[in-house]
Amino acid sequence: MSLELTGKLVTSLPAESGQGAKGPWTKQSFIIETIEQYPKKVCIIAWNENVKRVADINPESTVKAAINIESREYNGKWYTDIRLWKIEVVSGSAIHRPEDIPSVDHTMNTVAETADPIQNNNMQEDDLPF
Repeated sequence: MSLELTGKLVTSLPAESGQGAKGPWTKQSFIIETIEQYPKKVCIIAWNENVKRVADINPESTVKAAINIESREYNGKWYTDIRLWKIEVVSGSAIHRPEDIPSVDHTMNTVAETADPIQNNNMQEDDLPF
C-alpha cells in the first residue's frame, strides 16, 4: 500500500543504528502533523538513506511524504509501521549546514566605518528625547 501525507514536520526523534544479517542499518522516526480540519500527528520511520533527507529539513517546514503502511504479527500481537520511501519540501526550507554556507570576507570596511566618528555622528539622526 502506497500513500502520500502532506503536513508540517513537527519533530525528529533521535536516530538509531545497528548491525543486521544484511549489514548495518539506520532508522529515524519523525512526526508530521497533517493539514486538515482536524489535524492528526503521524509518526513515520525513515530508513538508511532517507534518514539524511529527513535530517536536512527544518522543523515547521511543510513536507509531502510518500509512505508505505505495513503490519506484521509477532507472538500473537500485531505491529504497524509507516515507512517513508520519498520526502519533499513543499514550503519552508532545508537546513543549511556550515559547509553549505559561503564564507564572508570581513576585511573590507565601508567608508562610514573608517571615517571620523565625530563626523559620522552629525550624519546620523539623533533619536534622544533631550
